[in-house]
Amino acid sequence: MKIGFIGAGKVGFSLGRYFVGNGLEVSGYYCRNVQSSAEAAKFTGTKFYDNVAELVKDSDVIFIVVPDGAITENYYAIRELGIGGKQLCHCSGALSAAEAFPEIGRYGAAGCSVHPLFPISSKYDSHRELKNAFFCIEGDEAAAAEWKGILDKMGNPTRLISGSAKSEYHAACAVSSNLVCALAAESLSLMGKCGFSEKEALSALEPLIISNIRRILAVGPTEALTGPVERNDVMTVRRHLECIEAGADREMYRAVSRKLVELAQKKHPDSDYTEMRRLLK
Repeated sequence: MKIGFIGAGKVGFSLGRYFVGNGLEVSGYYCRNVQSSAEAAKFTGTKFYDNVAELVKDSDVIFIVVPDGAITENYYAIRELGIGGKQLCHCSGALSAAEAFPEIGRYGAAGCSVHPLFPISSKYDSHRELKNAFFCIEGDEAAAAEWKGILDKMGNPTRLISGSAKSEYHAACAVSSNLVCALAAESLSLMGKCGFSEKEALSALEPLIISNIRRILAVGPTEALTGPVERNDVMTVRRHLECIEAGADREMYRAVSRKLVELAQKKHPDSDYTEMRRLLK
């Protein structure tokens, strides 16, 4: 099975190198930026193409690894080039295979989404950590099963999901990753008001953050929960609200804390959180 890549960014670089390192055959790369495709081909020991039709002809599987908004556009550009019997894959966490590749069955091809649940941040280094990545796969039943088998053999944990669940799946990823950045930014802002530089604040908070994340991963968020909401300490939460700037920051604190009340009630079913809920409404 020869795998070709349309797109030569961080995901293309990393997956290509990871696949080659695990014995998969990568035909090469096509990108509108010839320099990028040549660079990716050199990095993976494969071929760069200046003609997408040639890459399509030489590949059994075509990974379209471009920004989400351009995936379908690139699919439209190649579907008349003879994709019958081939697999088209993308790595978007948000789009289903059916959304990315409309009516792909009419062209005799199969569509699949192969999403690494991992922050690919470096073209040259992230491939080293992909062995730890969890992959969620959906799309054509046979193609999805084939990719699950391939990745299972490579040692990656995998899960087949339904295309209809893709929005919930991607929202879950964003909450665990991107939204945490917003909470961290608010924490740094508050530490700044105490006289900490950002560097000093990050250093001071690191043990707290790391310990909390490890505890969540070990026992789940309900059992890991500590702090004033869990203790039902209404006075402290009120003081927090008073010191946080009114507007989006205060509403973020309220919204997240309301979710914490739900967890706290599960942890302490006999406690009365009525006053806390009223404060956070």
